[in-house]
Amino acid sequence: MTSLREKLPSLLYATSALFMAVMIIIYPQAVLQASQKGLEVWASIVFPSLLPFFIMAELLIAFGVVHFIGVLFEPIMRPLFNVPGVGGFVWTMGMASGYPSGAKYTARLRQEKQISQIEAERLVSFTNASNPLFIIGAVGIGFLHDAKLGILLALTHYLSNFFVGICMRFFKRGQATSKARYNFSITKAFEQLHQARIHKQQALGKILGEAVTQSIETLLKIGGFIILFSVITEILSTIQLAEICAQVIAFFLQVIQLPVDLSLPLFTGIFELTIGASAIAQTEVPLFFQAIAISIILAFNGFSVQAQVASILAETDIRFLPYFFARLLHAFFAGCFIIVLYLFFYSKELAKPALSLIDLTQTTTLSLETFGWVITFFALLIYLYILLFKFFHQSRFNHTRY
Repeated sequence: MTSLREKLPSLLYATSALFMAVMIIIYPQAVLQASQKGLEVWASIVFPSLLPFFIMAELLIAFGVVHFIGVLFEPIMRPLFNVPGVGGFVWTMGMASGYPSGAKYTARLRQEKQISQIEAERLVSFTNASNPLFIIGAVGIGFLHDAKLGILLALTHYLSNFFVGICMRFFKRGQATSKARYNFSITKAFEQLHQARIHKQQALGKILGEAVTQSIETLLKIGGFIILFSVITEILSTIQLAEICAQVIAFFLQVIQLPVDLSLPLFTGIFELTIGASAIAQTEVPLFFQAIAISIILAFNGFSVQAQVASILAETDIRFLPYFFARLLHAFFAGCFIIVLYLFFYSKELAKPALSLIDLTQTTTLSLETFGWVITFFALLIYLYILLFKFFHQSRFNHTRY
């Protein structure tokens, strides 16, 4: 007979689901508006900005480029982060495309047995970062209307994440990890690339089709989480529960001498960082404190992104708890670094090369906001076409077979 302690999670899950169902029925208008807001963010920005990275990463994995990078990066990734060289691919793609890319590619490497469970838990802890387009474009230019601060937030985000990786290299250091060791060798790297491509044994058309379908399936799941947590945040705000929880946050803000006006936006950002960052930027507190709060929630990721990561890791034996601990560590580092870097750099002009980056990011962001939904629409049409093609092809094969 199961104990009360074992039954408690089941009771908690069932109660939470029932509560949300009742709230959706009671507040349909608020839920509809929150769903539309989440869908708009996903369709116009998240989907078109992540889809090219996801497809390209799938192709790089299929063609053996990850194995090539693994050999070259081994002398760097091992001493710094205590993970194999293939972690360099995950780290780079995670920074370029944003979360939950780091979790997706880490899980993929684990499924292919290229890294051990402990190495995967170390790797995912520091490779699941926000992309520079979102930090500089959406947050810096869109929310704060200050491109220089967007660059500073991006620098803080990646620097603090680097130190998270340094700290997590000691996670379960005594336990066995993969024993593969490579010296820097271009010849060996190409040999690994060739063997990986040969081992795949798939036609080019099938590889392309799988890259598209797997990428879109992941993005559909991400879209569901964005909409869900947008609805949860709106419901908590509608029933005034968010304000009650914000009072607890306000107490801690007073202790560390931060403006209490940030309490409710911070609570919102704990659930969904995009909505939280927008709310923080709309407060009347000084820009310095806004930067601290946004830097913290960017590092924490928000429960929305964490839920996306948990769903991806659930397909493997990678545990979620080390990742969650790393997010707390990242939030601490990010809060400390933004204070130092803001005081040191912000009063001075940033380097001129950053200005071209500002212009490029601003143009890209505006383009996504205008035409992003068009890219999303046509990509979904292609996805449906591939699924129907596979379905009819499989049906014809089964008919011929029998």
